[in-house]
Amino acid sequence: MADSVPVRCPTCRRENAFTPPTFPCACGAPLTMPVLRGGVPVEILHRTWQASWVEVRCEVCGRLDEWPAPESGCACGTVVRVPVVPAPGPSPSSLTLPDAGTPAARSTAPPGARPAVLRPAFRPVTIRTARDCVTAAAQYLKWLGFTDVSRAQERTAAGVDLRGTGVVAQVDPTTRSTKLREIECVWLNGLNDSAIAVFFSLAGYARDARARADELHLPLFVMDLTGTPQPVNDPADELIKYGATGR
Repeated sequence: MADSVPVRCPTCRRENAFTPPTFPCACGAPLTMPVLRGGVPVEILHRTWQASWVEVRCEVCGRLDEWPAPESGCACGTVVRVPVVPAPGPSPSSLTLPDAGTPAARSTAPPGARPAVLRPAFRPVTIRTARDCVTAAAQYLKWLGFTDVSRAQERTAAGVDLRGTGVVAQVDPTTRSTKLREIECVWLNGLNDSAIAVFFSLAGYARDARARADELHLPLFVMDLTGTPQPVNDPADELIKYGATGR
């Protein structure tokens, strides 16, 4: 998971800890927004489509793509756009991604390590309703390789929203932080089904819930309104890297 960086609010001058978001590159590698340390954040007064995206190059495959510009909110109500390091030019060796079966592709992983799964770019589902949150989570799990994921016909008492071969998931679309009990419930469901348990939250996680998920090695994701889940902990980063094949 990415380390947090200090971001000073231009309105109240409070310094806030900000963790750069991580997105899945088309090559399958996690791509963390390269926040410019010491950069001056810009208060967002009017949103425009062009200013909401930044170009970032993947360090693994060299692909240059547009990603949602990182934003940080302050307790005073100010929302700022956090500057990122300008994308460097591509190196000659990184202009194309080698085929997964070639020696060049295999050599990128250290000896004995599982290779990262190569997959096409994730197509997000814009979130406008609670149902959209569940749909976005289902599409994301399918993108990770759990191809038969489907919505539970009726939400169980334990709160499982999605099931598939080898996976169960809960989605919290509320505006409150997800609590410890919800983390433990979905983990128990995964244990009963001999499946990996995954949690998606729109508003993030309470501190004890996050700590418990780390202890249980349970992947946590937060949803943004673009519909692209972002990993919150190391198990989530691993799930992105290896997908369903890494269980």
